[in-house]
Amino acid sequence: MKKIGFLSFGHWANHPAYKTRTASDTLLQSIDLAVAAENIGLDGAYFRVHHFAAQLASPFPLLAAIGAKTSRIEIGTGVIDMRYENPMYMVEDAGAADLISGGRLQLGISRGSPEQVIDGWRYFGYEHAVGENDADMGRKKALEFLDKLNGVGFAEPNPYPMFPNPPGLLRLEPHSEGLRERIWWGAASNATAVWAAENGMHLQSSTLKYDESGKPFHVQQAEQIRLYKDAWKKAGHQREPRVSVSRSIFAIVTDQDRYYFGQQAKASDSFGYIESDKRAIFGKSYAAEPNKLIEELARDEAIQEADTLLLTIPNTLGVDYNVHVLSSILQHVAPGLGWR
Repeated sequence: MKKIGFLSFGHWANHPAYKTRTASDTLLQSIDLAVAAENIGLDGAYFRVHHFAAQLASPFPLLAAIGAKTSRIEIGTGVIDMRYENPMYMVEDAGAADLISGGRLQLGISRGSPEQVIDGWRYFGYEHAVGENDADMGRKKALEFLDKLNGVGFAEPNPYPMFPNPPGLLRLEPHSEGLRERIWWGAASNATAVWAAENGMHLQSSTLKYDESGKPFHVQQAEQIRLYKDAWKKAGHQREPRVSVSRSIFAIVTDQDRYYFGQQAKASDSFGYIESDKRAIFGKSYAAEPNKLIEELARDEAIQEADTLLLTIPNTLGVDYNVHVLSSILQHVAPGLGWR
C-alpha cells in the first residue's frame, strides 16, 4: 500500500483555456478538488506556496477551509518557504488549521526555492544575521517553529493580565497536540535530507534535486531517501519516518488525455541550474497508456522507496478534469503496482 495525494501549484491567469482565471477561482476550486479527491479515495491534498506570483501563497486559510469541509484526507503543503515566515505566528496559524481539520495537517516546510523577486523575504521584514546566508535563516526559523510546536511554556506572564493566567510560563495558543510529528522538510540535497532526519522531520523530495553523482534522477533520489532513513535510525527517533516523492504522471485513457498529454512525456531527465550556480537534475514526466505506465513506474527506484506519492496536477484545467486524472491513476495504474 502507498499513500497517493495530489500536489497543486495553484496557478491562475486570464487565459481563455484556463478554468482558473482569478485567485478566487483557484482558491475555491482547490477546496472543491480536495473534497472530490477525498470522495474518490485519494489520501492527500497538498499545495505549493510561492510569493509574488499568480499562484497560491498564504496556505493556512486554504488548509483550514479544506479541513472544515473534509473528514479523512491528509492536508499539506509542499513547501512553505521559511525565509518568509514568522515562526511564532506560524505556530498559531498551523495549530488553528490543524485543530479545525481534526489533526490531519502534514506541513511541508523548507528553506525555499528560487524566487520571483530578488530576496523577496526582505520585503516581509526579515534579514539574516551577520555571517549567515538566507538558507541559514530559513533553517534557523524552521528549528524555532519546531521547538514552539512542542507546546512548552516560554513566555513570562504579565502580573496584571486581562484574563487570569495558568501557573508557569505561557505557550502559544492554540496548541495542537501531535502536529510537531507531522512536519516535513523539502530537501534538494543529500545533506539536508540527513539534517531533516536528525531533527525528526519527515522527508519531501520533489521532481528535482541537486545533481550530486551524475546518475539518473530516480537513482539519486532513491539514494537520498536511503541516507535519510539511515540518519533517522541513527538519531533514535521512536516513530516511523515518512517519505514523499512528487511526479507528473498521466494515464492516457481518453482522446482528451491524448490531446493534453500525448506529447508531454519526457523520455529522459534534464539538467539546469538553481540560483545560477548549482547544477540540478530534473526527473522525467510520465504520460502513456496504463499498461506502459505500470512498466515504467515499476522501474522508478525512488517511488519504490517512498511511502507517499504526490501527483502534480494541471489545476488550470479545472476540478472535473483533475478528478478524472486522479481517478485514472487510482483505477488503472495503482492496482497494477500494488499500491491499491
